[in-house]
Amino acid sequence: MTLRTGFVGLGTMGRPMAECLVARGLETTVFDLSAPAIDALALLGAKPAVSPREVAAASDVVCVCVHDDDAVASVCEDEDGLFAGAARGSVVVIHSTVMPTLIERLAVAGEPRGVAVIDAPVTGGEERARDGDLAVLVAGDDAALERARPALEAFGSKLFRCGDLGAAARMKLCINVTTYLQWLAGYEGLKLAVAAGLSPDIFEEIGGANGQITPLMKRFLTIHKLPAKLRRSEGIQRIVRGPAAVAEKDLSHALALAAECGVELAGARVLPGMIEEIYGLAEERRS
Repeated sequence: MTLRTGFVGLGTMGRPMAECLVARGLETTVFDLSAPAIDALALLGAKPAVSPREVAAASDVVCVCVHDDDAVASVCEDEDGLFAGAARGSVVVIHSTVMPTLIERLAVAGEPRGVAVIDAPVTGGEERARDGDLAVLVAGDDAALERARPALEAFGSKLFRCGDLGAAARMKLCINVTTYLQWLAGYEGLKLAVAAGLSPDIFEEIGGANGQITPLMKRFLTIHKLPAKLRRSEGIQRIVRGPAAVAEKDLSHALALAAECGVELAGARVLPGMIEEIYGLAEERRS
């Protein structure tokens, strides 16, 4: 029997991931709070739904990629949420970067309904999502993971088994600490190079040659190479506000996990106060 998939959350990462499901030929039902986002997937062959509940009713495996913990909980547990429509034996896959305790709570809530919950955060960025080349961190019940595997392999070229339920969510927070510290390093190196009258392009070329500046970091640093007037324009500022908010949320979760584990992350602890600068939000918006 052909696997029926569902996708809730068609944003920066979710939309290309859902497109990969459709391109793979999997029957895919989608929902998002944005009607145009649903319509765009429908044009590619996905089936539109009016609620997460309707997605679950039409799917064997449902992928969730929404903004934060509250949104994930709402998608799963609300009256029109996934748990209300999911059949026994179905799997809910959480791709959002959330606290591991939420994954564990949702798994407990799904168990009496016969619905398995697994954590499978992704990393690699939007471009690799479009190419089906994401790294997918997976954790949870082996049987549920195998049922979800055809969906995960549609957008993930590498699946990393991290351990029991919640381990993938914890691992993603560790990876994100590394990512945001890299962004800080790249930003401050570029800032110093410009202040010293050096070419930002040559700075990037040298950083690329020695492996310190990756293609992903180079794309990240693009905003800091724009003319100041353009960088501070409303259009650019609107683009960077979302990722900056996600970074603040992710770092808050990582620091909470560190406190739970009894470790001090001195570098990560300075990051929340610098995220808006690192992401290029205008100074007047940071005051």
